[in-house]
Amino acid sequence: MDLAYLRAHPEHLPTFLTHQRIRETPVSGGDSCAASRLTLDDGHSVFAKTWPERAGRPIPEGFFAAEAAGLRWLRAAGTVAVPEVIVALPELLALDWVDPGEPTPAAAERFGRELAGLHRAGASAFGAEWAGFIGALPQDNTPDPGPWPEWFARRRLLPYLRMSVDNGALASAEADLVEELIDRIGELGGDEPPARLHGDLWPGNLLWGVDDRVWLVDPAAHGGHRETDLAQLALFGGPPHLDRILAAYHEVWPLADGWRERVPLHQVQLLLVHTALFGGAYADAVGSAARAALRSAGHATVDG
Repeated sequence: MDLAYLRAHPEHLPTFLTHQRIRETPVSGGDSCAASRLTLDDGHSVFAKTWPERAGRPIPEGFFAAEAAGLRWLRAAGTVAVPEVIVALPELLALDWVDPGEPTPAAAERFGRELAGLHRAGASAFGAEWAGFIGALPQDNTPDPGPWPEWFARRRLLPYLRMSVDNGALASAEADLVEELIDRIGELGGDEPPARLHGDLWPGNLLWGVDDRVWLVDPAAHGGHRETDLAQLALFGGPPHLDRILAAYHEVWPLADGWRERVPLHQVQLLLVHTALFGGAYADAVGSAARAALRSAGHATVDG
């Protein structure tokens, strides 16, 4: 099987893998998936992801279709580097392989400019035309005209707050802080039209390529607020050269006044996803971010 054959017959890839007709090398695939590098007969490599067989955890319907749709939508903007989708099947996703390289200041600055261009490509509404996922969790992408604060509270904060309370990850103090934030979100400012977002842009979803570019992988793509992508980027220590990324971004499309104070607000969403997925280890981070968002607007009334 070479690349031309694979493009023409993507449905044959699982059979070739089952019968070990393709050289397969396991690689890191993130928290939800098993992944491998496939070397084809013409020497071309692709990155393949599958859902590992786990007791009681079948693959969610539309899981890989959502990722493929998001990657294609981001790639269509023609700005940030995004791997091409080669195969998108219900049980498997295969992308063009990206050779990893080292983070450099030049790559960071280029990425900052390209990310601004991606966001400026925009979206027709908040949400997307496909059902979404963030990690292994469903993401409500029902298209919505906004305004952004109400949409963000209803579609991006409340569902993961409920999951995190239901699984026991958040105590009442942290939950009360997030509920207050949801109630007061309209007072925190920052409303903008929908931008074209990666949607899960923590530093682990940046792939620094040998071509001195930053590639986007594992999106939860949708129309949302551009500050959300940038706030997520600063989580968990941030990527190398974050200051250069932000400076280059601002050269192309400066952020609105008060964006620094809104960073915790935007970070609460991904932190709630983590408490929903992984439990109470992230509860303190949720509480701290919610408290900071409220304090920046002078509204914190819950001490938690």
